Amino acid sequence: MNNHYATSKGLHLNYSLILDMIEDNSRVLDLGCGNGYLLKLLKDKKKIKGNGIEIDQNEVIQCLEKGLSVIQGDIDEGLKQFTDKSYDYVILNQTLQSTYNPDFVLEEMLRVGKKCIVSFPNFAYWRIRFNFFFTGNMPKSKVLPFEWYNTPNIHLLTIKDFFEFSKLHNINIIEGVYTTKAHIRKGIQYSIFSNMLAEEAIFVIAKI
Repeated sequence: MNNHYATSKGLHLNYSLILDMIEDNSRVLDLGCGNGYLLKLLKDKKKIKGNGIEIDQNEVIQCLEKGLSVIQGDIDEGLKQFTDKSYDYVILNQTLQSTYNPDFVLEEMLRVGKKCIVSFPNFAYWRIRFNFFFTGNMPKSKVLPFEWYNTPNIHLLTIKDFFEFSKLHNINIIEGVYTTKAHIRKGIQYSIFSNMLAEEAIFVIAKI
């Protein structure tokens, strides 16, 4: 699902930041791994031992053609095939908002991974607020490019929502990165400015 970041122009900022968050030689599970672009980068640059899960059969085939270990599966059904803390990192990159049961998916991630990396488009970004207010239509952007009737994004959220969810579910936010095309900001405390000015957010989390 995260393969829309694999552009011919080179490494997307999102991928670069995730690479920096992961230690060399780690065990990594990539959920909704799309065509395996990120997983392949991690194997090549970080020498990780990685596996992926992807629901789309065509993208699973593309992963296998890259020599990746990927199985076809629906992460909304859980990760029963994986034991507790069996991975150093579990990644959910730009996929949380398209799951049917995001709370359950996060719970399973935190069970399987010692640390988890979650990224999502921030629906409170000021351009989205502006467009919605003045046009009256469901907003679109580079990270939310779909029409209301064909979008895979069924659980849109904001940075504020994620902080509140984490507090309620005893999730420790270890690292937070907030990005636009031109800027990167970091922080692990909630900020109204990040909630308004960030187009995307990436969090490293663990269970308290």
